[in-house]
Amino acid sequence: MSVVINTNYAATVASNNLAASSAMLQKSLNRLSSGSKIVNPSDDAGGLAVSMKLSAAARRQGAVAANIGNAVSLLQTQDGALKVSAKVLERISELKVLYTDITKSDSDKANYNTEFLALKAQLTDNAAEKFNGVSLFGSSDVGTVAVTEAGGTTVAITARDLTSTASGVGVITAATGTTALAGVTVAQISTAIENVATMRAANGAEQSRFGFASELVTTNMANLEAANSRIVDVDVASESTQLARWNILVQAGTSMLAQANQSAQSALKLLQ
Repeated sequence: MSVVINTNYAATVASNNLAASSAMLQKSLNRLSSGSKIVNPSDDAGGLAVSMKLSAAARRQGAVAANIGNAVSLLQTQDGALKVSAKVLERISELKVLYTDITKSDSDKANYNTEFLALKAQLTDNAAEKFNGVSLFGSSDVGTVAVTEAGGTTVAITARDLTSTASGVGVITAATGTTALAGVTVAQISTAIENVATMRAANGAEQSRFGFASELVTTNMANLEAANSRIVDVDVASESTQLARWNILVQAGTSMLAQANQSAQSALKLLQ
């Protein structure tokens, strides 16, 4: 092998290897410090594109889960109003029976009627309840809730008209005057109680469906996040091993570059 001064091939090779090892060491440090395998788009361009779609889908699933949770809260609030209405009707039915007692004076009956009018007003107030500005009762559906992130499947919160005379307590709330309680029959009160019970059953059915829909959305979100993790999240154990490898190679390359630079010194001995 010829001895030359201008070109040090060994030093050039050592320098190139050191540069490559240093770049990989830096990349390994970036991955471990960020927790992500894709620090720059060039690390995995295709994987980055897939990761962005999976991440967006997971975020949408999270939003759907939040919407379902809010819908369940609305239904729970509605059921609370129905539960109170049922208790009010139970008391009204009791008052009606007491009102028919032949031992009661007109003054006693007037007192029962006063309480009846107050309870009737409470039923009217219950029917006007809202949840974040949304009316809980009325003749039209409260609204529909998407239970999939694409919005293809929806669940309707159906109409429950608490003031209806046919399917609500309208017969009770329509009674007025000082003898209002006398004009209401036990059969009408029983029908009103049955109507409220039917509304509560429908409310519970919708809550049940939302519960299963929420479970599915939560599962889908977890699976999307797991799939995205396999693309972007760094395997710390594996990357730590690579970090040790590149760290050793950088140190070895630095040492060998120094040795290669010293090899040209042998030419000076020939000139002495």
